[in-house]
Amino acid sequence: MVYLFLKPVIRLALLLFCRRVILVNPSKLKQKGPLLMVANHPNSFLDAIIIAAYTKNPIHFLARGDAFKKIHHRYLLGLLNMLPIYRLKEGKENLYLNEYAFKKSDEILRKGGILLLFIEGISKNTNQIQPFKKGAARIAAAYTGSQPLKLVPIALTYNDFYRYGKTVKLEMGEMVLANQILPYTQEAQNLKYFNQYFYAKIEALIGKPNQQEAEENSWILQNLAVLGRLLHWPLYSLLRAYVAKRTVGTAFYDAVLFGALFFSYPCYLLLIVFILAKFGTSIWMIGLVLILFPVTARLVLLVNRRSSTL
Repeated sequence: MVYLFLKPVIRLALLLFCRRVILVNPSKLKQKGPLLMVANHPNSFLDAIIIAAYTKNPIHFLARGDAFKKIHHRYLLGLLNMLPIYRLKEGKENLYLNEYAFKKSDEILRKGGILLLFIEGISKNTNQIQPFKKGAARIAAAYTGSQPLKLVPIALTYNDFYRYGKTVKLEMGEMVLANQILPYTQEAQNLKYFNQYFYAKIEALIGKPNQQEAEENSWILQNLAVLGRLLHWPLYSLLRAYVAKRTVGTAFYDAVLFGALFFSYPCYLLLIVFILAKFGTSIWMIGLVLILFPVTARLVLLVNRRSSTL
């Protein structure tokens, strides 16, 4: 329920965070399960947010286990269809918990669901593919459902990882059946073949998205964009500085900034409404201001294409 509610809201939020999300062959994003999506992982949990926002049917994710340490985190992430998967670096004592993740993954697929797995098992702010882990191949090999399991490569490519107003390309490759890329009787051979297959497919899909050149805009749009910068500067400048400090040396800056803006922007608008109401502003004027804020924020992204910062 929470997942279905947040999906359209997140798509709207992405309009204020990304200058453009390029969907290559968007009809492929409507596929049904049982389906295992195998994707690269250049920008931490922002990758999952973008894929989920533009995929028609609900999907489940395997996410790093250390995010599930606290009970309330585990509950909230569960509402968002996330399952914990633990790596050796997160402690040998947690590896046995992966048995639950694999069983749950198989259950989701057997019921005709969609599972997203980031095959690199690590996120680095680069479009260059990192070495693959074996989790995706093991889930595919262990599938026990009666319907054929479909697999599909997904590539996410960013033109920038640190500046506001980025362009992202999301491309889904051709679907393949699990038995076609698990042809051997030996597990080691299957795992190697599986990873080689998806490495080649994902690498072929990756290509840096071209940022559109600056266009001539009317002075009205240009001034509205300037107004948008001024209106949002108090919120954005504070969040950017805070997030940059908290995520230094990690790959989480972009994703954490999106999350911070997603939750704080409604509060920022409510604060503006409260201030206007205190000064006796009419309801229709307050409504106009509530429209003006997101519209000018979007224009900041669209009008000056050569600049990616507020």
